[in-house]
Amino acid sequence: MELTQSTVNDLLDRLGPGDDHMYLPGDLDPEALADLLADRYGAPRTLVLDADPTVDDSRGAALLVPFADRAVTMRAWAYGDQWVGTGTARDAEGIERPVLVVAHREVPEPLAVAPDEGEDVDWVERLIRITGWTRPARRPDVDWVEVESRLGTLLPSDYKRMVETFGVGAFDGYLDLNQDPWTRLREDGLLIWAGTEHEDLYCWRADGDDPDRWPVVVRSFDSQDVRFDCQAAEFVCRILVDPHHPFTMARYFDTHWFMNYRTND
Repeated sequence: MELTQSTVNDLLDRLGPGDDHMYLPGDLDPEALADLLADRYGAPRTLVLDADPTVDDSRGAALLVPFADRAVTMRAWAYGDQWVGTGTARDAEGIERPVLVVAHREVPEPLAVAPDEGEDVDWVERLIRITGWTRPARRPDVDWVEVESRLGTLLPSDYKRMVETFGVGAFDGYLDLNQDPWTRLREDGLLIWAGTEHEDLYCWRADGDDPDRWPVVVRSFDSQDVRFDCQAAEFVCRILVDPHHPFTMARYFDTHWFMNYRTND
């Protein structure tokens, strides 16, 4: 079987949207299939199969169910309300073969767009809940002193927590979180902290000495600026869940996730 992204599309179409699995031809390279899936879904998590108690529903345990104790290897990707997995498992004759499997992914119920009046909101924690994020912090040891010294400015605390928590990747596979702010709009007083495949740039208006009070400014692909008086984490939460936000992603995705581009699992 020649493996291409078109082949992967055909295989996933055969599995459909529900829980299902298939054994693949024995001459198929499971590593090549994993690489193709990683190209579209980001870095996988590797499931540890020898009774590791950390392999629970939040880490893709549903992918192992069809194989009982016959699964040998499995890599898992979270994609919206679905798990996608590939690896190897023994078939009914005990022969180890490549497999492809999809399973339902439990995600939290969407949070209200706006918190209750007077509620003191931790927007990073809210973002963790919205995305169903369960991994350990990806970049807990970022040297922010070095980064801020190089940039010549302090950075908003919520942004630093997002980078430490989620690391390299994109919300809903769409909004790329910059690991260092980009400075190419600095002459306009803007620092770029994220961007999208539609070429919208998410920035701060770096006014004042307190970066936690910097507003978010969206520089659109046609160079128009739209200001929002909130922090970056709040802005991301709102565009994920508010279908009426001018830059909403809620129209396209019912459930939300963070596509990780690197893994240290």
